[in-house]
Amino acid sequence: MAPASGLEMTDAYYPGHDPIDFYGNGGFRFGEMSHQGAILFLPSGVHRWDVETVNALTTDHFEKLLAESRDIELLILGTGNLIVPLAQSLANHIRQAGIKLDIMDTGAAVRTLNILLSEDRAVAAALFPVS
Repeated sequence: MAPASGLEMTDAYYPGHDPIDFYGNGGFRFGEMSHQGAILFLPSGVHRWDVETVNALTTDHFEKLLAESRDIELLILGTGNLIVPLAQSLANHIRQAGIKLDIMDTGAAVRTLNILLSEDRAVAAALFPVS
């Protein structure tokens, strides 16, 4: 909370499952909205994902994902401009929840997500922005 201005920071959240219309310039556009930074695309909707790089990821960054694991068959991890491997311990953490993991660059991840959404598949995505 920022007492001087009266502004309260909330968890940025969009409850829809609209395809991603645009990615680039450090953000994403979906459902007539836009977001700068990383996002988690979950069954409950699209959430702000407060992480800067794949190498900064910890198990805490996947709490929301794992809370919805019963409704997720596949997690697509879009790692930015290049494919960046996920630490084996984190990959195992996700797989132990019964979620398959596919890692790709963000462009391929967005395209794959949109196709799987059109097929009504149980998919989630964790997407890092590209410039």
